Amino acid sequence: MKQVLIIGGCGRIGSSIARDILAHTDAEVTVTGRQEHLGIALAEQLGPKVRFLQLDLSDPERVRQAIANHNLVLHSAGPFHYRDTRVLQMCIESGVDYADVSDERTFTEKALSYSAEAEAAGVTAVVNTGVFPGISNSMVRQGVEMMDKTDSIQLSYVVAGSGGAGVTVMRTTFIGLQHSFPAWLNGTWQTVKPYSARETLEFPAYGKASVYWYDMPEAITLQRTFPEVKNVVTKFGVVPDFYNHATWSMAHLVPSPILKHPATVEFLANVSYSMTSVTDRFSGTGVAMRCDIRGQKDGATHHYCSTFSHESAAVATGLGTGSIAELMLKGELKQPGVYAVEQILSTPQFQETMKRRNLQISETFDSKVFA
Repeated sequence: MKQVLIIGGCGRIGSSIARDILAHTDAEVTVTGRQEHLGIALAEQLGPKVRFLQLDLSDPERVRQAIANHNLVLHSAGPFHYRDTRVLQMCIESGVDYADVSDERTFTEKALSYSAEAEAAGVTAVVNTGVFPGISNSMVRQGVEMMDKTDSIQLSYVVAGSGGAGVTVMRTTFIGLQHSFPAWLNGTWQTVKPYSARETLEFPAYGKASVYWYDMPEAITLQRTFPEVKNVVTKFGVVPDFYNHATWSMAHLVPSPILKHPATVEFLANVSYSMTSVTDRFSGTGVAMRCDIRGQKDGATHHYCSTFSHESAAVATGLGTGSIAELMLKGELKQPGVYAVEQILSTPQFQETMKRRNLQISETFDSKVFA
């Protein structure tokens, strides 16, 4: 029986991944965490195929030993702004397949740089799985394949309140405000400021909502996967909208040295989480995404748009990562190397895994709905 190790498996996202794997495979799952009482309680809740392993990533030898005893490692211990690629490297050294829920550009670039080593070791590794990035990447691939030539890609994300993912996501948000970042515009890398260029779009479940420039690893992987594209735009926003105004103020009015201080990030993350603990009761904790692709087909210019929503951002992340894990465990996604989701997962595979989870991707082509 296949053995899966979920690092950070006691968190909201990690436990969602575990539930999806249990629902769609026969694998046994080990969830890790630092607090024994929480881990044991979770393992008892999830059932007899789950066990808990107390594990701290600061103990490399213990991590290495845990990896060696499993067939697949899923890394969900964020924020990935604070993580190195040591877990991936250990998986390559041990010959164990790997996937993660990373969502940070530098981490992604470093992970992808180990592709040759993974290929030589026969290890398949997939980074940026989850919902965004993750399901979003496959939505792009599906749309690009509708075109003869793609000119521009825009991914826009909206999260309601905390997204149900806990304080970790809040930390990630405020860390992402600290630096301007390169974006692929008009065929060149140009610097943009986070939480700028507010844009209001229509989203499923939330109607009109506003999004802003935000640094996401899809910006680099999509440009590499589809090099003919001239523009790759990634935008993010929150509902209720007053959170956007507060976040904009942090990004544009707080002096950079203060915003970059770890204590500031921790303070803002905890204050925001306390606030969303109240507003989540009214806004929910869902996620909505839209993918807009413009290009040419049959000599004419066209616009493709796909959308997705789920009532829980944390659960949706678990479904996205779980779908990749399912295919890896069944031997249907075996291609040694390190890849972003859109580089390894075919559109038919994506569509089948979404169907098995009763997840709907709505699509329009020039505003006409099609199946």
